[in-house]
Amino acid sequence: MISLEIKSDHVYMHLLESAPFNKGKTKIYVGVPGNLVAFACKLSFQRGFEGNLSFFSKTQLVKHYIETLGAMHAGGRIMIIDTVAALKLINKYFTK
Repeated sequence: MISLEIKSDHVYMHLLESAPFNKGKTKIYVGVPGNLVAFACKLSFQRGFEGNLSFFSKTQLVKHYIETLGAMHAGGRIMIIDTVAALKLINKYFTK
C-alpha cells in the first residue's frame, strides 16, 4: 500500500507498507515496495516535478532506502529521491 500527496513542487509519500504475508524471507512477491516507489516517481514526472519525491523514514530503514531506492538522507528522518534515482527506479520497474 502507498499513500501519496501532491505538494507544490514534489510528491510526498506518507506511507509505504507491505502486506504481512509479503515481508521477510518468506515473502511471496519480490520488489513490491520498489515498484510502488517507482510509480510515485512516475507520478512526479507526470505532474512536472522531475521525479522528485520525499518521505520520512523509520530510523532503522534509512540505510536500506539509500541502498535499494537510491534515496538521499536529508537529515533526521527526511529522505529524498531526486531525478536521477527516480529514473533508475522507473527504468527498473516499468517497461516501455
